[in-house]
Amino acid sequence: MLIYLNGKFVPKEEAKISVFDHGLLYGDGVFEGIRSYNGRVFKLYEHLERLYASAKYIMLEIPLTMDEMAEVVLESIRVNQLRDAYVRLVVTRGVGDLGLSPQKCPRPTIFCIADQIELYPSRFYEEGLELISVPTRRNAADALDPRVKSLNYLNNILAKIEGELCGYAEALMVDRNGYVLEGTGANIFLYRRGTLVTPPAYVGALEGITRAGRH
Repeated sequence: MLIYLNGKFVPKEEAKISVFDHGLLYGDGVFEGIRSYNGRVFKLYEHLERLYASAKYIMLEIPLTMDEMAEVVLESIRVNQLRDAYVRLVVTRGVGDLGLSPQKCPRPTIFCIADQIELYPSRFYEEGLELISVPTRRNAADALDPRVKSLNYLNNILAKIEGELCGYAEALMVDRNGYVLEGTGANIFLYRRGTLVTPPAYVGALEGITRAGRH
């Protein structure tokens, strides 16, 4: 497997970042999870637009144009000879010191992994799966804008742990008022009166690509 890292493709064993990278130290960075099916990338530019919007929100300047970043994604799939793939595209604040300030991080770190992934066992796609609501609530929208897809996923991870401890593969996340928002790693849709509905982003859910236009 070859990983794109700061301008070149390297074997995964050599794809290393500094322990002083603020993406590692503080979750300071943004990412996208992108799919390709039968050699075609699903809504690539919509994902990139969200990536760049998330970076802008945290005042992280990405040193590649959107077209250049699109080529990074496409080439990552090509060099690994994949057709059905999961692509994890990450931009961190970069290497700095042990302080919080991003002013000490002169250059972002960019890496892109193209691989395959199975989020759930295949039988769940045939039979469905059961969810459980968990104590951990989704971050409040007025504390951290849900439109930012940041590297800080601890909120979701805690909910995932709680669900798994109870024997469930997925957990249902609600806001502080008890309203349904999303799963730990997936959007939630309800089928009602012939229409798919899903929570809007402004209440605290991620502004999903696949659910755009639903509310």
